[in-house]
Amino acid sequence: MVHSAYDSFEVLSGCSPKIDAIASYGSRLLLGCSDGSLKIYGPDSSGSDRSPPSDHHALRNEPYALERTVSGFSKKPILSMEVLASKELLLSLSESIAFHRLPNLETVAVLTKAKGANVYSWDDRRGLLCFARQKRVCIFRHDGGRGFVEVKDFGVPDMVKSMSWCGENICVAIRKEYVILNATNGALSEVFPSGRLAPPLVVFLPSGELLLGKENIGVFVDQNGKLLQADRICWSEAPTNVIIQKPYAIALLPRRVEIRSLRVPYPLIQTLVLQNVRHLLPSSNAVIVALENSVFGLFPVPLGAQIVQLTASGNFEEALGLCKLLPPEDSSLRAAKEGSIHIRYAHYLFDNGSYEEAMEHFLSSQVDITYVLSLYPSIVLPKTTMVPEPEKLMDISPDASYLSRASSGLSDDMDSLPAHLIESEENAALESKKLSHNTLMALIKFLQKKRNNIIEKATAEGTEEVVLDAVGDNFASYDFSRFKKSNKGRSTIPINSGAREMAAILDTALLQALLLTGQSSAALELLKGLNYCDLKICEETLQKRNHYSALLELYKSNSMHREALKLLHKLVEESKSNQSQAEFTQKFNPESIIEYLKPLCGTDPILVLEFSMLVLESCPTQTIELFLSGNIPADLVNSYLKQHAPSMQGRYLELMLAMNENGISGNLQNEMVRVLDSVQIYLSEVLDWYVDLSAQQRWDEKDYSPTRKKLLSALESISGYNPEPLLKRLPPDALYEERAILLGKMNQHELALSLYVHKLHVPDLALAYCDRVYESVVHQPSAKSSGNIYLTLLQIYLNPRRTTKNFEKRITTLVSSQNTSTPKVGLHTAVKAKGGRGTKKIAAIEGAEDMRMSPSGTDSSKSDGDAEEFSEEGGSTIMLDEVLDLLSQRWDRINGGQALKLLPRETKLQSLCHGVGHRNIILSSFLKEGLAMFHVQNLIPFLGPLLRKSSEAYRNFSVIKSLRQSENLQVKDELYKQRKTVVKITSDSICSLCRKKIGTSVFAVYPNATTLVHFVCFRDSQSMKAVSKGSPLRKR
Repeated sequence: MVHSAYDSFEVLSGCSPKIDAIASYGSRLLLGCSDGSLKIYGPDSSGSDRSPPSDHHALRNEPYALERTVSGFSKKPILSMEVLASKELLLSLSESIAFHRLPNLETVAVLTKAKGANVYSWDDRRGLLCFARQKRVCIFRHDGGRGFVEVKDFGVPDMVKSMSWCGENICVAIRKEYVILNATNGALSEVFPSGRLAPPLVVFLPSGELLLGKENIGVFVDQNGKLLQADRICWSEAPTNVIIQKPYAIALLPRRVEIRSLRVPYPLIQTLVLQNVRHLLPSSNAVIVALENSVFGLFPVPLGAQIVQLTASGNFEEALGLCKLLPPEDSSLRAAKEGSIHIRYAHYLFDNGSYEEAMEHFLSSQVDITYVLSLYPSIVLPKTTMVPEPEKLMDISPDASYLSRASSGLSDDMDSLPAHLIESEENAALESKKLSHNTLMALIKFLQKKRNNIIEKATAEGTEEVVLDAVGDNFASYDFSRFKKSNKGRSTIPINSGAREMAAILDTALLQALLLTGQSSAALELLKGLNYCDLKICEETLQKRNHYSALLELYKSNSMHREALKLLHKLVEESKSNQSQAEFTQKFNPESIIEYLKPLCGTDPILVLEFSMLVLESCPTQTIELFLSGNIPADLVNSYLKQHAPSMQGRYLELMLAMNENGISGNLQNEMVRVLDSVQIYLSEVLDWYVDLSAQQRWDEKDYSPTRKKLLSALESISGYNPEPLLKRLPPDALYEERAILLGKMNQHELALSLYVHKLHVPDLALAYCDRVYESVVHQPSAKSSGNIYLTLLQIYLNPRRTTKNFEKRITTLVSSQNTSTPKVGLHTAVKAKGGRGTKKIAAIEGAEDMRMSPSGTDSSKSDGDAEEFSEEGGSTIMLDEVLDLLSQRWDRINGGQALKLLPRETKLQSLCHGVGHRNIILSSFLKEGLAMFHVQNLIPFLGPLLRKSSEAYRNFSVIKSLRQSENLQVKDELYKQRKTVVKITSDSICSLCRKKIGTSVFAVYPNATTLVHFVCFRDSQSMKAVSKGSPLRKR
């Protein structure tokens, strides 16, 4: 026995003769005896514990005494009796069915056709009576007066053993099976066979369903006989009668009364051992059990007391089920009870490892999240929060009078945890279990379910305070500094902000739980959205675990942009120093700082300018584009660049001028003139310095004075000048680096590279020059062969004598040929007065096309014949080391096929195969004579990754080709399906244009496959459209 659901009380005893039938009428009991007499018992008025007057219509928990005996009530023993309360009638089944008026027992009607009936069923809603005799089922209807009218009479295959109304039908147990009898036409439909040993049993449920007995199993079916669920009620023995009194089912077994719950899996609740029980009868407030000579009343224990019993025994599911049956007027008590049980059940599940189920019950209990978080010592919460102890439960003191019961010594003490919970809190094993992955995953789901509601309240609370401050209601009581931060950040929470404080606790705990379970991506998404994470705690947690991306979002959500940018710069620098961590380098690069600064251009331009200086050198183009696209005042940017990065000032001014020449201010125009003048000034100072050192014979090309450094920086960074006049001023035998930069501005890349290689003898500068040219055009749509600049350098390494021959003559010829062309404007034109004011305007710089570097270069567009001419020129010493270094370092930027063509024919390759673009080039050459200058092993650093990349590209393109072919086939298939559309023409089909029937005429179908027209009508409509479009309307 789980708990006591009913208390038994013997209301009468010593009844003679034996009791054959029993019914209850109000507080009275009607007993049909074996001698045909009817005895009426009522509460003993002499008792001192009489029930209050309000209980006059219910069975009382007190002794009963005989009030009246009606002898000769029936000629034969009464088989069954039932009180029809709505009609105030007593129905009795003996040799026939008789109806008597209550309470005087006046005979109303006797159904003579029911003579020999053995079973009946009454439908109180419709006033219909059905009974069975022999192999017939009859239906009578109460006419509202003193009589009954026969409605139907149906035949059945065998004698009926049990029956019950089920909606419009009747469920009948015959032979060894159950059937549904249609009360309208008498049709029978089989349900399933009944048991072989136990008699069949049909029980009508209050929900309108049926419970059918099969041996010791109760099966649920609907009104049509269809099975409702897979679960069954299993009794310990086959019952002879079952009554339903929610939430329990009470069954009469041969030697006892068994009580089971109606909740799946229908557990056993209580067993009452009573011998020789003959009848089981439901009453309004109790269950009546009739023995041969005595009657017991089963009175339900108050629900509150049952809940206490179930909770104390750990049967929490049953306790929660009973809570739902508490009356509506006790809704507050019901909520308190359910909350307390949910908490106890959650603790029980948590201690037994069912963490997710425990969190579901914590969620149902509406307990504060701090209570649940107190179970997790690894979660650090904001210090402003008072976290309750885990042992403290909500104090619930329900109405004692409601829960009291006279026959039970149980109390409703639910304010303290069971002893095993307190002991488990002290157990070290449980503490380690609370830190496990499963417990944290359950906590995450709990917090996520609670989060939406709490965040909405916190947001509404913040909005309300802002509105109140705006209208001045609480002008003096609020600190405006609280709202300086964006609504996403909540690092400091007002003391009176309950919802936001709870939101801060939740988000802080959720972030830590996500990190402890390794869900860094989910933690990052949490910080990117609206959150109330505590800044200090989360910052320490993220720093300890090196979750830098999440830390950046934390700073960003709290408007701590300076701290975020400092961290980002630190990460960029660390990524540069540790190039081996490819993922780390890819995640944190200078471009990430620029991306972070973009949204801040409109709100904090000074901060943008300050931190853009950190990446200006590594990403000059992107940084200047940031200034231009971020709507930062141009004068502010110009003054900041002038102070911190003067070398980039010219480029910025040039781009500003190109974007909006007429819209820039006079100050910027003056700055542009000053920058261009500075190039001439720097050059003049460097030339004077060169003359002085040359006179002293101390000139060294590798000497760099401060002025020369400024000149080189200005020549490289500023492109808004004409390089030709500057090139004329350079001496022919010095300042090769300046000359190389100017030649580069003129797209004379071969000459510039020759200077780096043969004059300066610094191959690294030549490689850096190629990198700058490549990177400047690689992202342009027209840059199809930007890698040709490396082929130009390769040619210089392979043919050093050819590139040095008549070098100075080529430069002189270049300058003289440009002098005979159309005159170019110098560094800048004279400024013009505009509108009588002192503003100046920079004239358009001519030769812009010359300054744009073509993707392929002027000196690199060599044909295959030219390449062979290079390679066949004899007597030249190839710069082997430089060639190998270039091929191995920049293999991914060089056209492999063209590079191999440039190598000398003496190259010994063994079956080398690689793909270039969309084609494969198979190289296989063996020379019968001659010594191989390049061995295969030397070319492995170049050919190895090149072949792998080409193979990968070939595979990828093959997959793409296959996918495109598959897609093409799908489209064709869909096209064929669309073309297979069937149009049915009937005699009623009408042309949509002329509204006449189609008939047998030629017709046309519009693409929607539903609009039909005559072909002639369609052709005429198209002609009319063409005429209306071709001829203009005549004006009147």
